[in-house]
Amino acid sequence: MGAPGFWDNQERAQAHIAKLNTIKRAILPVIAFQKKIDDAAVMVELVEAATEDEQDAYARELDATVTALIAELDELEIASFLSGQFDKNNAIFSIQSGAGGTESNDWADMMFRMYNRWAERRGFTVELQDVQAGDQAGITKATMLIKGENAYGYVKAERGVHRLVRISPFDSNKRRHTSFCAVDVVAEINEDIAIDIPESEIRVDVYRSSGKGGQGVNTTDSAVRLTHVPSGIVVVCQNERSQIKNRASAMNVLKARLYEKRLDEQRSEMERFYGEKGEIGWGSQIRSYVLQPYQMVKDLRTGVETSNVDAVLDGDLDRFINGWLRAGSPRHRNKDIKMED
Repeated sequence: MGAPGFWDNQERAQAHIAKLNTIKRAILPVIAFQKKIDDAAVMVELVEAATEDEQDAYARELDATVTALIAELDELEIASFLSGQFDKNNAIFSIQSGAGGTESNDWADMMFRMYNRWAERRGFTVELQDVQAGDQAGITKATMLIKGENAYGYVKAERGVHRLVRISPFDSNKRRHTSFCAVDVVAEINEDIAIDIPESEIRVDVYRSSGKGGQGVNTTDSAVRLTHVPSGIVVVCQNERSQIKNRASAMNVLKARLYEKRLDEQRSEMERFYGEKGEIGWGSQIRSYVLQPYQMVKDLRTGVETSNVDAVLDGDLDRFINGWLRAGSPRHRNKDIKMED
């Protein structure tokens, strides 16, 4: 940054500064943590050298310090797993209701709220791109952009089918129902990734937006649907009043999905393009949320579970995300990481 001519190219300079800030956010917490470890070592020496009357006070302070260090170390460890090519990027996050009809539509709406609350806890920003209401209740599909440092790195853990078991609020006989919803996540790609989509391969449909948004949205043909004819990928965006802005947002999502598909083809693992979802129904779920006859949320990939269902539905998902990240790391891959409250 101190080199002559650094600021001659503003775009390049800003890119370097952004890269520097990313590196600082990764390294400075480790340096600060090491200093706290050194301070704790000094406290140990003070406890050992203190008189009998002073030892209790020093020991209590040392215990509190170590407890705080354990929690901080846990955060540093999780951050160290976010080293993928796109982990630092924003995430394009979709929820799709599956088997279960109105029940699944309501479950999709519950999940929509759950992930919005989780993003809020994390300090991420959520931009709603498209939402389709169910016939009687809830939603059939929602797509949103989750923006923030390492948003994709964290939320990619949620890709898959989520199963809910509860007493149906829509069943007059109060029977227990099972509902399914699928989550799909792709990273928002930046301009450094070249994705060339010929206009001849895209079918563009415009129509009047539906749902919330006010008169300016709902009375004009501002919603945009892009269909990539060769792959069959469909992207919808209707959150902006401007058709031009909606088309630009939809194009960004389409490029991200096509890039993800290209990576899958290179790996010859097309199932990754569908996440770990498969069919949105029995036998393909990654996590179960049981409200009746007992209360339990359990991740079937890692064994992480909790009985505090209300907290999970209110956005307390970090235990499951962190468990999945740990399970994917080399030093944890073969270990049982079951965690309980």
